[in-house]
Amino acid sequence: MNIARAQCAASSITPETRGDDFRRKGQIEQAIEAYLDGVAAPPSAALCLKLARCYEQMANYAEACRWALSIVDAGDDFTSWQAGWALFQRNAQKARRPAARSVKVALLGSYTTTQLGPMLCLAAGRLGIHIDLYESRYGQYQQDILDHKSGLYAFSPNIVVLAVHEGDLHLPEYSQRPEEEIRKEVSRWTGLWRMVTERSRARIVQHNFALPCEVPTGHLTTRLSGSRYMMTQAVNMRLGEAAANAVSLVDCERLSALIGKQRWCDPRYWNMSKQAVALEALPLLGRHTAAVIAADLGLSRKCLVLDLDNTLWGGVIAEDGLGGIKLGQGPDGEAFVAFQEYLLKLKRKGVILTVCSKNNHADAIQPFEKHPEMRLKLQDIALFVANWESKPDNIRAIAKTLQIGLEALVFVDDNPVEREIVRKFLPEVDVIPLPEDPSYYLRTLSDYLLLETSSLTAEDTERTDQYRARAQIMELEAAAGSIEDFYRSLRMQAIVVPFDASQLPRIAQLIGKTNQFNLTTRRHGMAQLEAFVRDDSYVHLALRLRDRYTDHGLVSVMIARKQGHVLDIDTWLMSCRVIGRTVETTMLEQVCRRAAQLGCTSLRGTYIPTQKNAMAADAYAKHGFERVGDNEGTEIWTYDLTTKGLIANTFVTPVDSWELADDAC
Repeated sequence: MNIARAQCAASSITPETRGDDFRRKGQIEQAIEAYLDGVAAPPSAALCLKLARCYEQMANYAEACRWALSIVDAGDDFTSWQAGWALFQRNAQKARRPAARSVKVALLGSYTTTQLGPMLCLAAGRLGIHIDLYESRYGQYQQDILDHKSGLYAFSPNIVVLAVHEGDLHLPEYSQRPEEEIRKEVSRWTGLWRMVTERSRARIVQHNFALPCEVPTGHLTTRLSGSRYMMTQAVNMRLGEAAANAVSLVDCERLSALIGKQRWCDPRYWNMSKQAVALEALPLLGRHTAAVIAADLGLSRKCLVLDLDNTLWGGVIAEDGLGGIKLGQGPDGEAFVAFQEYLLKLKRKGVILTVCSKNNHADAIQPFEKHPEMRLKLQDIALFVANWESKPDNIRAIAKTLQIGLEALVFVDDNPVEREIVRKFLPEVDVIPLPEDPSYYLRTLSDYLLLETSSLTAEDTERTDQYRARAQIMELEAAAGSIEDFYRSLRMQAIVVPFDASQLPRIAQLIGKTNQFNLTTRRHGMAQLEAFVRDDSYVHLALRLRDRYTDHGLVSVMIARKQGHVLDIDTWLMSCRVIGRTVETTMLEQVCRRAAQLGCTSLRGTYIPTQKNAMAADAYAKHGFERVGDNEGTEIWTYDLTTKGLIANTFVTPVDSWELADDAC
């Protein structure tokens, strides 16, 4: 009887309850151990807070910060986020936590943004971004932008967030001339954008306008083009068109629909404190705004690593056979088809798809080749790995073969054990916790925000082909007798041309996200690039590469400025897709030609070391530059054209339009 009672009591005690009991007794180490036993993926916000507080008591400030930031993944409870931000602030400085990127953000609002700022900073911290925040006073966004002596410009922000709401639109309730009203309002906002970019080097992130749920004309309003409701929709659409690649937008109209219009804006908060977005909606808005900022900073993830059995189809292909897996028929089969179709849409916007499966290779490829309902085909997969090695080992191999960092990868697997193994041994890889019901796979992936992109270019749509070609090139390199034979076998061809308007979105994208081969990591936005193109003292080069396998697109950028008889290289970077292909030599060869045409006698290059660009440290040295200075880690290198002549590349050959590159400065 006593044993039965003890077993019953034991079964009702959860790890979290045990942890609470240890914590009350001051046994913090035991409390942490108990709490960790109860961690699910994602953990609850309450458990994250308890762990953060325990680690704080243990003076383990780094772990306290990590668990405080984990609240971002545990739902959108405003009170928990507030507590998490307070914990993070208390511990961050003591932890000396490195951030992937530090950025100065100016938050300009048409409503009270006091509560939004901490939500944005917490969400950004979860993505590895440290935000130094400037916040304008209530409703002063326009005055801050118009006054060139305002605190906004003194702050010198990298990013300006316009947190504005529908009530601040200068639109009447009804107009007989809706097109004129829409044009004027769009012109007002684009004018503010121009003023910010002319007076600062900041990238703009604007919240568009969530339509209200209180509509006096009811359903009739959608038939009235002159109603404020319909004009607001038109303003949103026109601002999207005007933004192009120069301004990023956060779609608050979609977010308000996701959470529910009546939850998005609570009249009580507006009446009490002019809070246009309800407190319970602020974590959602903070997460999405942080994701857009991360995309602008080049911190998005770009490669999905996909399991097969019970992830892309239902069942086990090796056991159930081609006819036995669930794909296309029945509720589960339709869910897997919908998931695959969504993956194809991600591929078309530039997300790389790879496969990592514990399977016999011959079994694993069968559905791709033979199943009539299979939407994904082998040509959609950049790298296909099916064997019996551990998934962490295979994921490392995928990253190495595609020459991308582990921090660019996202692991998608239905098996919670495999997910936990990857979390444990590859913490740099993000892991998506798929739900048990495949009907919700698509929604879960759609809710994952680190696949946001700041632009969509032609190179993005062809990315899988380019990375599949990279895997083929790795095989060729392994079989080549010498590195010289390997280079010649690629039959590489390049076009190097000055920047033009059609290239600028791709160039801005490369500058924003390239970290490994990037000599200075100076992040020039569209406004700065357009200014360089207009300024005759600048040389700007973009290189496009193709080989026997694929056209790699625009892969390298160089920006230099003529200063007397010296051509000073401000920016030099190259996509990781072509690292180790002598492309850097071709870029230096072309900049030497430009320097000679401009009457320059020497080149000057700068190398600013970062945590990620060590591979570029010898770029100048191996091409004959001499190191002439070192200022707090910043290295200065020079190359004397009069004594050394042009740098030449014998492995990359010109194409028919090479003359265009030679003629232009």
